[in-house]
Amino acid sequence: MRADRHQKKKKKRWPSILFVFLLLIAAVSGYAYYQYKQGVNQSLKKMNQDKKTAKVVYDFAGQKDQYGDTNVLLLGSDARGNEKSRSDTIMILHYNEDKGTFKLTSIMRDSYVAIPGHTKHKINSAFARGGPELMRQTIKHNFDIDLQYYAIVDFQGFVQLIDELFPNGVEMNVEKKMSTNIYPPLQPGLQRLNGAQMLSYVRFRHDAIGDFGRVERQQKAIKAIKDQLSGLKTIAKLPKLIGVVTPYINTNMATTDGVSMAKDFLSGDQNIETLRIPVDNSFTEERISGEGAVLDIDVEKNKEALHQFITK
Repeated sequence: MRADRHQKKKKKRWPSILFVFLLLIAAVSGYAYYQYKQGVNQSLKKMNQDKKTAKVVYDFAGQKDQYGDTNVLLLGSDARGNEKSRSDTIMILHYNEDKGTFKLTSIMRDSYVAIPGHTKHKINSAFARGGPELMRQTIKHNFDIDLQYYAIVDFQGFVQLIDELFPNGVEMNVEKKMSTNIYPPLQPGLQRLNGAQMLSYVRFRHDAIGDFGRVERQQKAIKAIKDQLSGLKTIAKLPKLIGVVTPYINTNMATTDGVSMAKDFLSGDQNIETLRIPVDNSFTEERISGEGAVLDIDVEKNKEALHQFITK
């Protein structure tokens, strides 16, 4: 009899436990959504735009690469959603879901390559000619790598994200005075940079090494951001962070996929490996009529370097 009563109590207890569990999930989901909307509204207020402002919808025939990994085409632009603008920054974020690891490839914008349907031009013009889809086709055609997603990032979104993540700034060692064609200007030395200052740092290119230095600084900045993130505390802020950058990003990635990747990025303790295309000793600097200064690259050598980097 006692055993029967104990069994009945056990059966009655399970619905209560399930109800509490579902209630907890609903509460967490509701709070996450509230934080997300707070982030969105915060950025919209700073943008001084109507909430119903539409983003350009791009066709993008992306897929996982031949190694089963996810590659995200990252394009930096001052004119979000403007098909006439060239992409100022071109990166590929490589994500290995099984390992939870990330690698980053920067493609220099003056790389002189074949653009499908448009002969040879600087690679950054592919965006102006056909949006992220033509950029995807160009990278596939030259380097034989598939890209599943794209994300066009307005640089002001970068500023807002840095200020939200790092209220006290990101610690950076600024290697030289930087002032030409950027604001605010930067002085050399170890210091904490806010969002606007970080944008100046990653965009400066008016020195002896030009775009090569800028690409190096962009990769250095991303590594510093990753190294200085505070693990669980940052993950707890993830819904609001996603909301903060959403108005500034045009992407074909579902929010759930973005959250999953962001969680792995924030929680992982491994360093981000980086690659620059063109690699050393694989290009010559030329002047082409109608194009100006270009990097005439050895496509096969760079294709091989990219695949070795992804698979090692």
